[in-house]
Amino acid sequence: MQLPPLSLYVHVPWCIQKCPYCDFNSHALKHDIPEAEYVGRLLDDLRADLSWVQNRELTSIFIGGGTPSLFSAASIAKLLDGIGKLIPLSSNCEITLEANPGTFETERFSGFVDAGVTRLSIGVQSLQNEQLKALGRIHDPEQAQQAAAHAAKLPLKSFNLDLMHGLPGQTIDQAMADLDGIIALAPPHISWYQLTIEPNTAFASRPPKLPEDDVLWDIQELGHAKLAAAGYQQYEVSAYAKPQHQSQHNRNYWTFGDYLGIGCGSHSKITLPAENKIIRCEKIKHPQGYLDLTKPLRYRLWDVAAEELTFEFFMNYFRLYEPVSKLEFEARTGLPKSEADRLLQQAIEKNLVLDNGDAWETTSLGRRYLNSVLDMLI
Repeated sequence: MQLPPLSLYVHVPWCIQKCPYCDFNSHALKHDIPEAEYVGRLLDDLRADLSWVQNRELTSIFIGGGTPSLFSAASIAKLLDGIGKLIPLSSNCEITLEANPGTFETERFSGFVDAGVTRLSIGVQSLQNEQLKALGRIHDPEQAQQAAAHAAKLPLKSFNLDLMHGLPGQTIDQAMADLDGIIALAPPHISWYQLTIEPNTAFASRPPKLPEDDVLWDIQELGHAKLAAAGYQQYEVSAYAKPQHQSQHNRNYWTFGDYLGIGCGSHSKITLPAENKIIRCEKIKHPQGYLDLTKPLRYRLWDVAAEELTFEFFMNYFRLYEPVSKLEFEARTGLPKSEADRLLQQAIEKNLVLDNGDAWETTSLGRRYLNSVLDMLI
């Protein structure tokens, strides 16, 4: 078992309002955000986990939420400065901040870049007013276009636009019009993903009528062709990028790298080679509890069972549209490749996975039925 690269995820839990599809640990604002107090607690959280760094640099930082762009640029600068003093950053460390397209947040973009942010991820979701209202979004299409245009002018290394499809009542033509609109904004990276109804959301209690499966498949096929024609390479299940603009932070997740998580409800995955094991940690979820100095920040800490490692590795790695090195499997799980060969045999026989000797790779059929492939590993 070898130490993989290390990333940092920072969770900011507050939003203006909770979207009906969102199952993230986010909380609608009821009062002013305690920015200074929360940043201080985030840095305390990171100090408590420093033994897990094990002499590594951070290859990426992702500030997500919630809506991190509700924070002032000064708070983001203080946070990033504090992180850099605790853990060295690699020379090309990717620093992403999630943002909403509303005018209030867009005006802060320049300040975020000055604070050290190198990449923005902007939650557009749709370019149609009716769909934005159905999704509980508080921006309009014009604000989304303005936010993208502003991001394009900033000295960022990259920026991403999030777009959803399979929305309530959405037709193929509407989905393609949304995608055409996003492509016209020329972001270096597009996250294009299907709306799913998650438990414990407003949509779960009052489900909207979503497009039929055959419509969803047609949207996916037509959209993929449209993105490819525009020069975007699909490198992950729901991620498309121009050359040199893949999300390094997300790639570290999918390649079973390590990551520290700080903030309400954040998760960490850490390799401990000396003990030949991988651990996971979850932080306390509610902001009130997280900010309570009398309470521990770690909510749960556990070892990943050896029999779960193969499934966890491929659950992540098979999201990427590239071969999976057998040597990397051994290095990042501490298991022999024969263990994966055994568990993948059924998927190989069904032409869902290819074994090319040095690596495994999902076929086009395997990518379509990825959940079935993963079920075979349990």
